Amino acid sequence: MSDTMKEYIAEAEKDLLHTYNRYQIVLDKGDGVYLYDIGGKKYLDFVAGIAVFALGYQNKAYNDALKAQIDKVIHTSNYYYNVPAIEAARKIKKVSGMDRVFFTNSGAEAVEGAIKAARKYAYLKDGCTDHEIIAMNHSFHGRTMGALSVTGNPKYREAFQPMIGHIKFADLNNFQSVLDQVTDKTCAIIMETVQGEGGLYPATEEFLNQVRDLCDERDILLILDEIQCGMGRTGYMYAWQRFGVKPDIMTSAKALGCGVPVGAFMMTEKVAQHSLTAGDHGTTYGGNPLACAAVEKVLDLFEEDHIIEHVREVAPYLEQRLNELAEKYDCIQERRGVGLMQGLVFDHPVGDIINRALEKGLILINAGADIIRFVPPLVITRENVDEMIAILDTCIE
Repeated sequence: MSDTMKEYIAEAEKDLLHTYNRYQIVLDKGDGVYLYDIGGKKYLDFVAGIAVFALGYQNKAYNDALKAQIDKVIHTSNYYYNVPAIEAARKIKKVSGMDRVFFTNSGAEAVEGAIKAARKYAYLKDGCTDHEIIAMNHSFHGRTMGALSVTGNPKYREAFQPMIGHIKFADLNNFQSVLDQVTDKTCAIIMETVQGEGGLYPATEEFLNQVRDLCDERDILLILDEIQCGMGRTGYMYAWQRFGVKPDIMTSAKALGCGVPVGAFMMTEKVAQHSLTAGDHGTTYGGNPLACAAVEKVLDLFEEDHIIEHVREVAPYLEQRLNELAEKYDCIQERRGVGLMQGLVFDHPVGDIINRALEKGLILINAGADIIRFVPPLVITRENVDEMIAILDTCIE
C-alpha cells in the first residue's frame, strides 16, 4: 500500500464515524465494470456499490444526462412540480405496473414510507392505532428505526430497543408460520422478494401466491421490498414479475438511480386513495430534479440497451461457473440466488477469501459471515465472469 493511501485511510479513521470496517483501499474512479484505486490499481467489480451501479461506470449517456440537469436546476423542493420527477414517475409506473409513486432519498426511507402508508390505510378503516405488521426472519430492510423494526435479525435491533411496536416475525417460504402470526389486527405483511443480506433466499412462487391470497381475503396489504432484487437484477424489472404476484406497496432504490441517491415507494390506486394525504408524509430532497433525471435516464437506458435481456443471457453462465466451483471445493456447501444476485455458501467465514481476492484485483462482498455475494453491474459479460472465477478459484485454493 502506498504512503498516500495510508495517509488517506488514517485521516478517514480520524474524521469519519467508525460504523464500517472498511477494506483497506481508497477508490478513485471507475470505467465499465472496473474500479481503480488512487494508486492506479485495477479491480474487477462484482459488488457494483452493493447492487447499485447496474449500468457500469462512465456510461456516457447517463453522465451527460446528469451534467445537463446540473446546468439547469438541482433542487426546488416538493412545493413545486419539476419535469424530471414527472417523467421519472411516468416511466417507473410503466415498468412496475404500480399506480402512484413517492420519491425518497434511500431504500430505508422508502420502507419507512411504505410502513406509514400501511398503517394509515388500516387507521382509516377503524380509527385504531394498534395494527400489526408481519415481517420475515433473516430479512433486511434498512437502518432507520422503522425499517430496523421490520428487519428480522435481532443483532441489528438489540441496542436500539424499543423498536416501533406491533411487529411480528414469520419465516420466508413457510406459509403456516405466517398464518400463526395473523390476527384481526394485521394490517400488512412485508418481505423482500429475494432476501439479500439474509442469505440470497428467493421467495417461492407458491409462498408468494399463498400470502397474496391471504392478503386479498383479509384486506391486508402486501409490501414487497425490491430495493436490492429489483431493477432487472433477477432478469425481470422487479422480481415479483417473475411470478406475477403484484404487491399493494413496493419499495425500490439502489439501481433505480445507478449511483445518485434515490429511492421510491409505489402503491396501487386503491391504497393511494385510502392512505397518505397532504401533510402525512414529506421529504426535502426526495424527488429533486437531479435525482429524478438520473431515474429517468436509467429507465431509458434499461430499455435502449436491452439490459434485462442481457441479464437473462449472462446470468445462467454465472450460475454455471459458480456451480462448477461449488462442485470442485468441499468447503462450498451450495450456490443459491437468482439472476445476477447470487451467493456461494461456505462452511467457514469468508472474510479471508474476500481479502485475498481484493489483493488480486477482484472486489467481492459477503452476506453474513459465511456467504460470498455476487451482485455485479448488470452489463458484465461472460469474459468478466471467467475473469472473476479464475481469481476466486486461486483465492479459495
